[in-house]
Amino acid sequence: MYTIGIDFGTESGRAVLVDTRDGREVASAVHQYKNGVIDEHLPGSDKALPPDWALQDPMDYIEVLKQTVPAVLKQSGVKPEEVVGIGIDFTACTMLPTKKDGTPLCTLPEWRENPHAWIKLWKHHAAQPQADQINETARRMGESWLDLYGGKISSEWFFSKALQILQEAPEVYEAADRLIEAADWLIWQLCGVETRNTCTAGYKAIVQNGTYPSREYFAALDPRFADVVDTKMSREFAPLGSKAGGLTDQAAAWTGLKPGTAVAVANVDAHVTAPAVKAVKPGQMVMIMGTSTCHIMNGDSLQPVEGMCGVVDGGIIPGQWGYEAGQSGVGDIFAWFVDNAVPPEYHEAAKAAGLDLHQYLEREAAKQKPGEHGLIALDWWNGNRSVLVDADLTGLLVGGTLATRAPDIYRALIEATAFGTRIIIEAFEERGIAVNELIAAGGLPEKNAMLRQIYADVTGRSFRLSGSSQAPALGSAMHAAVAAGVYPDIAAAAEKMGKLKDEVVEPIAENKAVYDELYREYKILYDYFGRGQNDVMKRLKQIKRRARA
Repeated sequence: MYTIGIDFGTESGRAVLVDTRDGREVASAVHQYKNGVIDEHLPGSDKALPPDWALQDPMDYIEVLKQTVPAVLKQSGVKPEEVVGIGIDFTACTMLPTKKDGTPLCTLPEWRENPHAWIKLWKHHAAQPQADQINETARRMGESWLDLYGGKISSEWFFSKALQILQEAPEVYEAADRLIEAADWLIWQLCGVETRNTCTAGYKAIVQNGTYPSREYFAALDPRFADVVDTKMSREFAPLGSKAGGLTDQAAAWTGLKPGTAVAVANVDAHVTAPAVKAVKPGQMVMIMGTSTCHIMNGDSLQPVEGMCGVVDGGIIPGQWGYEAGQSGVGDIFAWFVDNAVPPEYHEAAKAAGLDLHQYLEREAAKQKPGEHGLIALDWWNGNRSVLVDADLTGLLVGGTLATRAPDIYRALIEATAFGTRIIIEAFEERGIAVNELIAAGGLPEKNAMLRQIYADVTGRSFRLSGSSQAPALGSAMHAAVAAGVYPDIAAAAEKMGKLKDEVVEPIAENKAVYDELYREYKILYDYFGRGQNDVMKRLKQIKRRARA
């Protein structure tokens, strides 16, 4: 028997067809979204979007189903009747307004030119004013749930984005019969059943113990927002690994699978990865490293942790408290530097060496000893998710001279992201939640040996890699196996289908000693610019917004 898992990422969707007996990945396929990340202007429009916007087209997700699933069936030769289940995972919070039948507003002619009718991608940060209002109101009203989200709700999360729609486009809010996570929306399209998965509801929509914040709290944000849950959401939540329904005839036609094939409840890309790398016990921090990094952990007790994105009972593995933290920019930062700030001679040298620019810069930067370049960077080019939870923070590089070269900066940026992870680890350990080892998934750590060693050295912990290059998709396929009844629960599926590489990267003592020194300097800058001592980054953003208005 086989299952299919599909990972819907920031730029593309990736499907794997998996043998449920041992997790063997029989075939895989990737489809790039036609419209990608919509952050400059809407498709077919020349009107510029405001700063910090990031949207997507839901039809790109449907096209992933149409392209990747038939492709893995064709590659593998597996018959549709041999596939017993399909599961998906998504970036989060990625949300959209729809009509009551699930039709996205942005697909209707009357709403297509209104950006608030489109999907707000996870890295849509333009709802920071609404996030500030959510946090200030919660503190004023003494809302106990706030501590379970690190003391701050992010601009990336569900109600920040929903409140932005209400306040900036009330006509769109009024037209929306549903506000829903893209993950849950796609499951709706696959099986015809509207569900809300416990993972995104718990981490992104402030659901604790099966309940949202009170109607009184939402009314305090805006009287028009009082009934947001009653009129536009669902109070029923589907547990991870459960069956949402069976494939509809339409979805079967899209995918080439049989109608009625089990469809697993949706999940988040990071959280679904933990069982895929056998991280089902406390003390194992899973880092899903790509454009951003999400840090996932299981714990056996409930603790408030500064800046965590949330803690949910059973949010990752049933019977354990699932913790989430994260960094808003990691691979995106390296890509920004390579795309915008590397002189032509490095492009030429990389080409002559038969390497891409990332590989060449890694090779050159790896020749340095820790501290040799004399630089410290703050990893806030896309804001800070944990532990400061502030999208208005920006990047910083200190120590540059006329002798500074591109490989120096490239290495400093990688080190900055490792320092950011160490901040997160220390926040957990200050609350008594041990972090014993790091397990990384994603193409970024797999391709970059220098990054793996730097993370081990900076954090002082062993660093392991996922055994699958498509760990989220594998995790989704594993949940599909549970939904189809192949395994009784996800822990049992992890034992048979999860994968880790044999390589273990250990910290080098002399490197760690230098990085401990550099980390102390990083923390000084972190606190000075991030905790209100100097708000120059925010003031610069305000000037930028005025200039672009």
